[in-house]
Amino acid sequence: MLSTLGSRSRRLCYQLHRWTGIAACLLMLLWFASGMVMLFVGYPKLTPWERLANMPALQPATCCIGPAPLMRADTGAITLTTVAGAPVYRLRDGHGRWRLFDARSGKAVDATSTALALASARAFVPGASAQYLGLVEEDRWTHSRALDAHRPLHQVQLDDAAQTMLYLSSGSGEVVLYAPRSERLWNVVGAWLHWIYPLRNHSTDPLWSWIVIIASAVATLTALTGTLAGIWRWRFTGRYKSGARTPYRERWMRWHHLLGLVFAAIVCTWIFSGLMSMNPLRIFDAQGRKPDLAAWRGGNPGRLRLALEPAQALRLLQARGFRAVELEWRVLAGQPFLLARDVAGHTRLVVMENGTLTVREHFAQATVLQAASRLMPGVAAQGGWLHDWDAYYYARAPEAMMGALERRLPVLQLRFADRQENWVYLDPATGEVALSVDRRQRLGRWLFSFLHSWDVAPLLRAGPWRAALLILLSLGGAVLSGTGVVIGWRRLRANRRAASRAGKAGSSRYN
Repeated sequence: MLSTLGSRSRRLCYQLHRWTGIAACLLMLLWFASGMVMLFVGYPKLTPWERLANMPALQPATCCIGPAPLMRADTGAITLTTVAGAPVYRLRDGHGRWRLFDARSGKAVDATSTALALASARAFVPGASAQYLGLVEEDRWTHSRALDAHRPLHQVQLDDAAQTMLYLSSGSGEVVLYAPRSERLWNVVGAWLHWIYPLRNHSTDPLWSWIVIIASAVATLTALTGTLAGIWRWRFTGRYKSGARTPYRERWMRWHHLLGLVFAAIVCTWIFSGLMSMNPLRIFDAQGRKPDLAAWRGGNPGRLRLALEPAQALRLLQARGFRAVELEWRVLAGQPFLLARDVAGHTRLVVMENGTLTVREHFAQATVLQAASRLMPGVAAQGGWLHDWDAYYYARAPEAMMGALERRLPVLQLRFADRQENWVYLDPATGEVALSVDRRQRLGRWLFSFLHSWDVAPLLRAGPWRAALLILLSLGGAVLSGTGVVIGWRRLRANRRAASRAGKAGSSRYN
């Protein structure tokens, strides 16, 4: 009985691999090919460094009025920056809506204006002429939910050497996505194809999500059943009558079997981790109590801000050799401060210490620890300062999915003893919670990011060697999938011919 059950289980495994593999191998071939492109060309995005690269330094003498007249009690963020070559205040209220004001006159600026969008685009790439293409709610390059607060988006085509496409916020007038022509073309066979974006219509698209989840689950089943079938068919001791350890004499079947045994592990882990990237059934969502970011800040700039005019702050920064292109009003642990950025993305803080305005590179450790105590009151925490990347807090190259995230060192890492085992990374250079992950999210990091991207520190430091290894393994997976496509196509063709012959034979009996 056990023998019969085992025989039936094996037959079911073979049948599942055979019939799911016909479509799954084609899909996996596309995934492996497009994944190789994604190693070198990322999905269009705007990194912080690209955003700041061509901004002029703010000048104390000609810059602006103070922001106080523009503030409301619910103002959650206010930044002095440059849009279309002119200094402006960018405000965001408690509902996430943007407002834009001329920093010299205090008058409201219409960020939906076509003229402003064109001027902003020309300032972003100096010397290029621009063609306005219209407002778009969402297209193939703008699915990111991070853009939701800026929709609809102005779309502008530049005639620079890179044939750049820009998308600009209709709320703040700023460039929010940068897409050169070469990047767009490569992404048609890269990320756009890899993520099956032809089937995606909106930034939140449940139908697309489930299509990808189901397709990934079927492909994972194909890879697992293929691995089992390959092991069962391989003669580890002894040989078949042909003298080979594989039973397959036909070329395509033999190569599919051999390649499957060599690349089975990487194919299974990559397809499975692709499934995990979709967070099926939201299994990696943070659970329970979360760190209280509002308490960490202890207020908003609409209610708490330094008694300091922008011109005075800029002079203080210039005296320290720092030429700011942006000033942002912020609050940490109930204490207001200014965060300044220069054209390279470096930061400085303007804080009040013992009644004196001071420019610092980062907050004092005591200040960060005091603010950290507000994150989860009553919960014990352990931690310390990290001066190197760890398994969860690390930087990636710009082309990577997380390549636009700002990551600095040192950071304060806190491990809370709550039920969800929350870990928090605090950036003393900006006063931000740079990363917050609980136990489920850390598990998701290993099942997706690690298995899919091999993004642990030793491999990331390997640079081109890591890329070469990933290319080699991807080629193996692609060739394995390609042989499966050929085998599946030939089987379907043979079945169609057999069905055609059977149909002809049946009709001849009645003629």
